Amino acid sequence: MATEAAHGAETADHGTGLVFHPMDQFMVKPLFGDGPVGWFTITNVTLWMAICVLAISALMVLGTSRRAIIPSRSQSVAELAYGFIYKMVEDVTGKDGLKYFPYIMTLFMFIVFSNFLGLIPMSFTTTSHIAVTFVLAILVFVGITVLGFVKHGAHFLGLFWVTSAPLALRPILAVIEVVSYFVRPVSHSIRLAGNIMAGHAVLKVFAGFAAIAAVSPISVVAITAIYGLEVLVAFVQAYVFTILTCVYLKDALHPAH
Repeated sequence: MATEAAHGAETADHGTGLVFHPMDQFMVKPLFGDGPVGWFTITNVTLWMAICVLAISALMVLGTSRRAIIPSRSQSVAELAYGFIYKMVEDVTGKDGLKYFPYIMTLFMFIVFSNFLGLIPMSFTTTSHIAVTFVLAILVFVGITVLGFVKHGAHFLGLFWVTSAPLALRPILAVIEVVSYFVRPVSHSIRLAGNIMAGHAVLKVFAGFAAIAAVSPISVVAITAIYGLEVLVAFVQAYVFTILTCVYLKDALHPAH
């Protein structure tokens, strides 16, 4: 989707004389050569996903290998992340949800590192692509749905039956609950990709105006402010994705309204 938008912007801008294209940064390109992107083509997305995994491994494995009583900076960050997500899972899902903590921790670390790595100039933000975020969301959706039926069987369907509502309204509410349940992976993925893509596109627009002397001071101030906001958004969107995963997990563990 982002690739098509970038090509469309490039074609449209030929007639306007614009020298920058805000959507070009989201184009998926082969890392070697200029051929088409196939199923097994190594692309810029592949590269930055690999960098993300290596960065997480360096922090969580190498950074905590010494396990010092007085922790280093990397150990402090790793322990802070661990404690933050552990408490989130425990508070939202209860003790029953702690067995799924490793997956949720991995999900959070991948998203937050992808978001922050995408703020490096000339990098590629993998979480700006719906193809990436939808895979993350659909894995959560399918996994939690399967878990709900495995643990509760047909009683998992009680999630859609609002017993606290008047009897006449329950069928209508059940339809609404079913629709909202199946919309979860769509909203879960679009929220993350949309926010990341929008922020990066705005940054690129202001960066383009920085080359114009008359407005460059305003543009530089705007870029600085937006960049600071994007740092906050990078963390907040990872947090939102993760806490929604915990909420959905709670529904699977305790489905009754």
